[in-house]
This record gives sequence, structure tokens and C-alpha cells, in this order.
Amino acid sequence: MSKPAEANCKQLPGVIVPVVNFKRCEGKADCVAVCPENVFEIRRIDDADYQPLGPLNKFKLRVHGMQVAYTPNADACRACGLCVTACPEKAIGLTRAA
Repeated sequence: MSKPAEANCKQLPGVIVPVVNFKRCEGKADCVAVCPENVFEIRRIDDADYQPLGPLNKFKLRVHGMQVAYTPNADACRACGLCVTACPEKAIGLTRAA
């Protein structure tokens, strides 16, 4: 899947950031494919993010290879919303940066 040439970006970078819900994310990388700003990466969930999850969420993560989306370049987000729409698990939301 190729990245869109031009997205309908609504904000300057860093005003809005994507937040990934690790209880829902299955690391399918749809967000990586659509993000024009390269905000996302798929990698193994950090232990600090894994430990607070409940048994069912931990089991689901093991089934999906312990892979989730992280946002190492969240400050580049321009709030186009393509990631929110593309995520099949509805695991991504946009929120105002802290």
C-alpha cells in the first residue's frame, strides 16, 4: 500500500498527536501505510506498556506476535486523521499535545 501523495492535514505539526490504545492495537500496520508524516512504527510492545494490561489483552497480544504501533514521530503529526480511519481495531485517537 502506498502512502497518499497529499493528505488533508488540519494542523501544524505537534499541535495534535495520535494516541494508540494498546488494549486494542494488533500491530497490523495500516497506520504506518497511510501516515504521510511517518509518525508510526510497528514493534514489540515495551514491558512497561504490557504489564498493566489484563490477562485477555496479554493473550491477544501474544496471539498477534506482541506487535503494536508506537508513535516515535508524534510531534510530526498534522491531524489528517488517516490513521484513525485506517485502523481496523479503532485503536488510534487524536488528542491535543500536552
